[in-house]
Amino acid sequence: MKKSIIVGALILPLLASCSATERGTAVGAASGAVIGGVITGDAGGAVAGAVVGGAAGYLLSKSKRPGYCIYRDRYGRRYEARC
Repeated sequence: MKKSIIVGALILPLLASCSATERGTAVGAASGAVIGGVITGDAGGAVAGAVVGGAAGYLLSKSKRPGYCIYRDRYGRRYEARC
């Protein structure tokens, strides 16, 4: 429990200052690491999960148009706007 609080305290300020694409990548990597670690029970699974989750988060949050990012409104709908 203490480790989770420490990790959250370190990651949350970082995510607050990132763009939507960077935030999507970070959230995907963190989620993938947790899922990979829980499923396999070792560090190798966590690393593999982080890589796959980070790549998926990047691809889902990246816009096709240069200079634009994909955001979500309060209803969960995705839209593009300048970064």
